[in-house]
Amino acid sequence: MKNVQITIAFSSIIQKLNGFLNGRFGREKMAHIPPPPDFASIEAAAPKTAEQRSRVLALIGNIVFSWSNNESLFIYVLSILLATDEVSAAIVFTTLNTTRARLDLIQRLAKVKIRDPDVAAELDKLIARFNKASRVRNEFNHCLYTVGETGEITHTQTMKLQEVRGHLRWGEMKPMDEMRLKQISKAIADLTKLNRDIWSFLPRLQAACGAKAPARRNGTAGKTDE
Repeated sequence: MKNVQITIAFSSIIQKLNGFLNGRFGREKMAHIPPPPDFASIEAAAPKTAEQRSRVLALIGNIVFSWSNNESLFIYVLSILLATDEVSAAIVFTTLNTTRARLDLIQRLAKVKIRDPDVAAELDKLIARFNKASRVRNEFNHCLYTVGETGEITHTQTMKLQEVRGHLRWGEMKPMDEMRLKQISKAIADLTKLNRDIWSFLPRLQAACGAKAPARRNGTAGKTDE
């Protein structure tokens, strides 16, 4: 099987980096490049693990898709809070470079625009649910993937420094086992339910703000299917 994407296991690199960060090793004077993987052997064995890879990649793609569509729905929330059209709200939304900044703006506007405390509390809960799903999405969107000798995706590895008991560590590794796959599936189901709940919330938000319905373009942007 050709075109199998291979990720080198970084365990030895991480061991050295963690040792350097905590003063156990000195800085190496020359770069050490590991030998390349045995691509021919991995590609020959890859068909046997194609089902596992397809399942993992489908779940990752689904959570990215569902998360992005849910984030885009907050453009309509912003449109109502600003009492403006969708295009103007989208310009404001996308000018802010991070999801956190976009949601911070929405929550601050909500404090001065929403007259009904129940609606304000409902918006806070929707954002909290989105943030919870975001943590799962971010875990799989910002990591390295380790591929085994037969082409199966075996582990994920974070791309950030962590401090554990006063020591710095880089690259927490977790197995891509059945428990992790169920975690992704649950996050996808949660995002699908959240998508429906945000759509049903928009009219109540509009009424609480005394705003006109935001003008929408043709299409189904922001809709997440089962």
